[in-house]
Formats: sequence, C-alpha cells, structure tokens
Amino acid sequence: MSRLNVHLFPHGLSVALVVLLWSFAALAEDLPDDFTLPDMDGKAHSLSDFRGKWVLVNYWATWCPPCLEELPELEVFHSGAGGKAVVLGVNMEAIGKPRLRAFVEQQFLSFPILVAGESPSRDQLIGPVEGMPTSYLVTPEGEIVARQVGQITAKAINSFIERYEKSHSGGEK
Repeated sequence: MSRLNVHLFPHGLSVALVVLLWSFAALAEDLPDDFTLPDMDGKAHSLSDFRGKWVLVNYWATWCPPCLEELPELEVFHSGAGGKAVVLGVNMEAIGKPRLRAFVEQQFLSFPILVAGESPSRDQLIGPVEGMPTSYLVTPEGEIVARQVGQITAKAINSFIERYEKSHSGGEK
C-alpha cells in the first residue's frame, strides 16, 4: 500500500504545493483508518463521523507559537468551506478543560476541538505527529492524501483540494 504524502507550505509570498510519493507500506498497515477522541464536553467524535466531507485533522497545543499563528487560517478554511470540509483540532497537551475552553473562546474557533492529551495512544492518531502543528488532509472517502508538519494556510488547503478534485474527476483514482 502506498499513500500520497503532500506537503503544503508557504514559500516567500507565494503558496507552493510540493508533491512527493511516500511509500510506507509497513507503517500504513499499523495506522488506524479511524480514531475516536472526546471533545471538551466529553462527547466522543470519530473521524468516520465526517465521511462525505474533506477533513483536516490538525494536531496542536496552546503553548506552540506556530500553532497559534496557524489557528486563524484553520478557522478561515473551516468557516469558508460551506459544509464541504471540516477542521478537527486535536489538542495535544495536559491542560484543564476550563482553561482549554477559555482559550478556544478567546480565539473564536468554531471547529470541533478534540482532546488527545500529552501522550495519546497510537490508535488516537491517524499518523505520526513528529512536531506541531501537524495536519493531515482526509478525502470525503476517508483516504489520507496530504500531510504537513508545520504551518499551513487556508489558501494552500483549498488549492490542494481543488487540484486533487480536478485530477480525480470522472471517477479516476
């Protein structure tokens, strides 16, 4: 099995898409196709709950400066998606839920915030989180098609989705 590993990142003033094939058959077999995590109210959410939509799974923490810079971009992407896509923000730190909730409200985040904690189990991750922020883009069919370690922009995400949909139109896979 191989997956397409696409890194989305800004270069200077323009946004570039870098496409690399990343063959990781052994690793892919060990990764879950789904995960379930609680939100700030304790309600469980699974990745599979969002089938039919693009899902950007973003692993982040309140103490991470690049994460803080990226959050407004994620909100722009989420709120501008018109129901076609959703961001799942997965908080990766030991933080009290009241403090996390206050932070989310101060940032005006409307996308679901899930709580993984400082040391999530392997089945709570859809792939390696080697640094933060780390984002995975999942198709409406549930296939991971892109990964970015580091900040991303709403423009880069939208551009990737547009290119992916054009290259896969007509049922081509």
